[in-house]
Amino acid sequence: MADRGASALSLPDDWPAHPDPILALNRMGSFDWDLDSGLFHMDARAHEIFDMPPAEYDGRPESLSPRVPQAEGIRLDALVAQAIKDGSENYGAYFRIRRRDGSLCWTHTQGYIRRDETGRPRRIIGIVRDAAEELRDLADRRDEAALDDARREQTNVVQLTTAALAHARTVREVIDVLKDTHGLTHLGATSLVMGLVEAGRIRLVAEGPAGSFVPGTLVTRIDEPYPMSEVVRTLSPRFIESPEEFAAGYPALWPHITDLDITSAAYLPLIVQTRPIGAMGLLYSDRRGFTPEERNILVALGSSIAQSLQRAMFYEQEKDIAQGLQQAMLPRTIPSVAGADVAVRYRAATIGGSLGRDIGGDWYDLIPLPGGRVGAVIGDVQGHDTHAAAVMGQLRIVLRAYAAEGHTPATVMARASVFLHELDTDRFATCLYAEADLSTGVVQVVRAGHIDPLVRAPGGACRRVPVAGGLPLGLSAEFGTLEYPVTTLELDPGHTLLLCTDGLVEQPGADLDDGMKTLTALIATGPDDVRSLADRLIVVAEERAGDDDVALLLLRRRGLDTPRPGGRLQQLVIPGDPEALTGARHMIRAAVRSWGARDRADEVELVADELITNALMHTEGAAILTLRVLGNSDRRLRVEVEDSSSALPRRREAGDSGVSGRGLLLVDLLTDEWGVEARGGGKCVWCEFTVSG
Repeated sequence: MADRGASALSLPDDWPAHPDPILALNRMGSFDWDLDSGLFHMDARAHEIFDMPPAEYDGRPESLSPRVPQAEGIRLDALVAQAIKDGSENYGAYFRIRRRDGSLCWTHTQGYIRRDETGRPRRIIGIVRDAAEELRDLADRRDEAALDDARREQTNVVQLTTAALAHARTVREVIDVLKDTHGLTHLGATSLVMGLVEAGRIRLVAEGPAGSFVPGTLVTRIDEPYPMSEVVRTLSPRFIESPEEFAAGYPALWPHITDLDITSAAYLPLIVQTRPIGAMGLLYSDRRGFTPEERNILVALGSSIAQSLQRAMFYEQEKDIAQGLQQAMLPRTIPSVAGADVAVRYRAATIGGSLGRDIGGDWYDLIPLPGGRVGAVIGDVQGHDTHAAAVMGQLRIVLRAYAAEGHTPATVMARASVFLHELDTDRFATCLYAEADLSTGVVQVVRAGHIDPLVRAPGGACRRVPVAGGLPLGLSAEFGTLEYPVTTLELDPGHTLLLCTDGLVEQPGADLDDGMKTLTALIATGPDDVRSLADRLIVVAEERAGDDDVALLLLRRRGLDTPRPGGRLQQLVIPGDPEALTGARHMIRAAVRSWGARDRADEVELVADELITNALMHTEGAAILTLRVLGNSDRRLRVEVEDSSSALPRRREAGDSGVSGRGLLLVDLLTDEWGVEARGGGKCVWCEFTVSG
């Protein structure tokens, strides 16, 4: 019976002034249920009917639950609730109570609902009586009804527990469901112990109530004299119906648990496909004995729990394999990078809101490159399974290989797309590759269907950097659109470049732009230290418990006191792409300034622009611009423009009105040295500028 709120009112006008003698003559007991306080008062006869001595009753309806079977209590609660809801003045019902000896007795109750002037129910007064005599002639029907109710109770309890276990994905979650107060109420037990069979032994995974652990029982042999060992050996349940039976059957265990007030216990083998995977014990402190129906309920529950445990054990095994594969595919260590602070993080997906983790295709990588450069990669292979992780591992390796070979960022991305397209898979991947020269701060970025990077200033200001992009890897090769435009940006000392996958950005009910704005604000208020900032972002992702994994890479440029020799930058310039030429000029200006050649910046930019223009005008195909800083004391800045034509440039005299022919004259005039080299089937025109140290 549920507790309901309200205050005492006067009795009905026709209620006897002294009802006890009248009720006693009719073998009736009375009750007074104060809906305000929730107290349920009974007279002496009512206590007899419920087989509940006054000394054991605290006035709360819940205290009668040991005497009212669960199914009967649910039915009575529904009846009273409906009577209150529809404005009825009274109700009546037959129900059964379970006496101390376990027998079921029919009882009848009538209640009168008293309401205040607003119609709100405040009090219920009524009678209970033993209905056994009047129903004696219906004994056969009653027994049949009792069997039906027992079956329904069994079905109900099994369904409730099974429904609660359906969402448990790990062994720990199965145990938590069963140990939860509500779960134990379904089972009717006070506490629970559970062990799993491992290598011929039983390992305790749930140890019952606080303070109940018995030394030496954490791991036990199956042949030891304990009830869980017995049910695993015999594959049969063990019902212990009294403390005396417990003490006699298990003398080694009983002295350790006498303080728990255990009156009975049920130990069940957990069997899946005729194989025991563990055992469970339900401990009771308010009952003795088990009816046949109750035994059937517990055996059915044991089967349901065994299935849930087996499913959880398989899930954990698969999760361990998947996470091991995931970790094997990600870089084991991230190399230290001179001139930068780097932090990487990975968070596995949380599927369906569970604490269980799933495998995914997100990855990060940091690739040391010659000349003090570094390549930063972030990517996401389609799907959340081992196949996605396997594809991710292969794609990470080829990206690293292409970058280490010295290809331009655009070429690295294009070749990776071709590789994925030729791989035996239908998966595609988004990716962002940033090649940074930490001596100059110049960062060249290419994007394949991935989200844009973010840059955070030392003061906390954070901005999204729009990057022109191409199709995802695999798709661009399939559709023959392998162009990946390069975006050049400057990363000043103290600034942080942040690359992440969409699991950190996407939120339920919000579009991607809103998610980027939220992430930008979060980064702006975060700590300056990249590791602390990365930790904070992952904590936020954990709190959201999203169903996508998250990969994160942060690179903060520390800056260098002096320029490093050997610095190298490279840019692919495609014919008909003015943005590529603009990006190249931007890269030149930033590099020259960072390398300490500010006094020759105009000359370098003019010569490089002339060489690129010549390559685009007089050859077929793209040009590759490379900038290097050479030497230590005698420092030189070298500009190289490579094209696919083997025809060597020649110096020509321009007429008075000519618009061409002055290119090499200009190169010869402004540079300290220049020349031409054969490169495979093409050539490289180079020039050098001496710069102050």
